[in-house]
Amino acid sequence: MEVILLERVGKLGQMGDVVRVKDGFARNFLLPRGKALRATSDNKARFEGMKAELQAKNLEMKGEAGKLAGAIDGKTYVVIRQASESGQLFGSVSTRDIATLIKADGAEVTRTQVVLNAPIKAIGQYKVPLALHPEVEVSVTVTVARSQDEAERIARGENVLIARTEAEEEAAAALANAESFFEPGAGEAVAEGEEPEAEAAPAGETAEPAKKPRAKKKAAEAKSDAKSED
Repeated sequence: MEVILLERVGKLGQMGDVVRVKDGFARNFLLPRGKALRATSDNKARFEGMKAELQAKNLEMKGEAGKLAGAIDGKTYVVIRQASESGQLFGSVSTRDIATLIKADGAEVTRTQVVLNAPIKAIGQYKVPLALHPEVEVSVTVTVARSQDEAERIARGENVLIARTEAEEEAAAALANAESFFEPGAGEAVAEGEEPEAEAAPAGETAEPAKKPRAKKKAAEAKSDAKSED
């Protein structure tokens, strides 16, 4: 079937081009979505009459898409899903899910603008293109994980499908605790078996030595024994 494109369509042509496409593609996609008209004599004359309006509308929509692109291009979104130990999801992440996620973040994106060839069915990190306009395309990163902690591990490049040993879990917990309570870099010291240094005393004050409760206990016991002998 021959059609007149009413907007730029990837791999087909620009607005006003007359192209031949498969009948099913025209009937199921181009014509119902207002992207093309059948290339009849009447429609060709009709297109010439609406060409200026179509061009103005296209420029306006392109400008709006450009603003949206600047706000979301390169952003990362996290999807929490249940999955097996092998990483296979109990379900999938669809274009609708991704569009809803982006909308919740304050950006208006429809599911038809999410370019996903097939639903996501495994945990991991995915680069997902968004066709915001025939001439404006950006991409976002979608991290699919079983928990927020796992999503952070995936973002660090860790292979979460390899189970960590008990020792590795303890080391990771110690590292997180050190980084939350001490100066930056203390986590590495703990991981290497070192203890963080004590904080320096303020100017004009003397730092108190560390208390030794065991030594004080022994002294008290010795004094008690001496009284008993008397």
